[in-house]
Amino acid sequence: MPTTDLYAILEVDRDVSPEDLKKAYRRLARQLHPDANPGDAASEARFKEVSQAYEILSDPERRANYDRFGADVGQGGNPFGGGSVQDIFDMFFGGMGAQGAQRRGPQPGPDAEVNVEITLDEAAFGANREITVTLPQRCETCAGSGAAAGTSPVACVECAGLGEVRRVRNSILGQMMTTTICPRCHGMGSRIESPCADCRGEGRRDAPVTMTIQIPAGVEDGSTMRLNDRGPAGARGGANGRLFVHLRVAADARFERHGDDLHHEAHVSFTQAALGAQIEVPTLRASERIEVAAGSASGTVHRLRHEGVEHLHGRGRGDLFVHLVVDVPTELDDVERDLLRQLAQHRGEEVAEHHGGLFRKRAKR
Repeated sequence: MPTTDLYAILEVDRDVSPEDLKKAYRRLARQLHPDANPGDAASEARFKEVSQAYEILSDPERRANYDRFGADVGQGGNPFGGGSVQDIFDMFFGGMGAQGAQRRGPQPGPDAEVNVEITLDEAAFGANREITVTLPQRCETCAGSGAAAGTSPVACVECAGLGEVRRVRNSILGQMMTTTICPRCHGMGSRIESPCADCRGEGRRDAPVTMTIQIPAGVEDGSTMRLNDRGPAGARGGANGRLFVHLRVAADARFERHGDDLHHEAHVSFTQAALGAQIEVPTLRASERIEVAAGSASGTVHRLRHEGVEHLHGRGRGDLFVHLVVDVPTELDDVERDLLRQLAQHRGEEVAEHHGGLFRKRAKR
């Protein structure tokens, strides 16, 4: 990230509430989503920054650690140099902490991202979607070991299979034992003498994988799902990384969404608006008939409660607002035109004559 201030990345204060943090993330995600900025590398990079920052700050435990230590406590006046707290721990205790233990052996695969387009109905009610993604998968030929059939990885001669090397380093406190990842085997602890021909010793290769994802009800456009252990396989038997699924809600011809509320434009004729009528309007589930009162004007709004989108991780649904649009006919036959002229004459209104003239305004009798 260009800056280690996660709060600045999300454009919020450090005391922001979880609800406002979520709102800020959703606003930025919608604004920076790759689908909304095709070909814009800067927006895509910023989108990833925002997603990573929100992933940390939305987790109470990780946020507390970040607030306490920051992204790199080594920059906060570390008297032993520019290293991190773990580096200091490794210096004193020989790298036997949790992080040092994780460095040995096959490492988990990296994270991956995929964009999935869903319908408004799927976003409103949730759905199980089957998606196919091409990711590094464990090689079936060598079962992920990276070694050719009939062979096995051999212990690294430099680290004796430990995956790490220890060295004595002089410091202001005297000689200190430090532990680092083995530069020859890169922490694996072993090397491949006869690589698998299919994966070339990687223990993994790209292949399409089909999986079912569970989309929760109420998700918005730009929401991101984090799927642990569903991402790329790690090299030579390493665990799978994470898969981030970015959801894009396709435009719907029936409704416009605002939060969990939906808005629909219902067109009525000017005679229906003047005299009143019953009309049928769509809902997410089916349709419903509503009463158009006599004398209704364009812009009149009818509210159908609980016909909107389900609340995310909560109970209830938003509402559906039906906005009336009164249509004026643009083509009339002679009979319709005469009837309207009679109505205008009866009401004492000036209208255009057939050849463009105007009736004189007459008083009602």
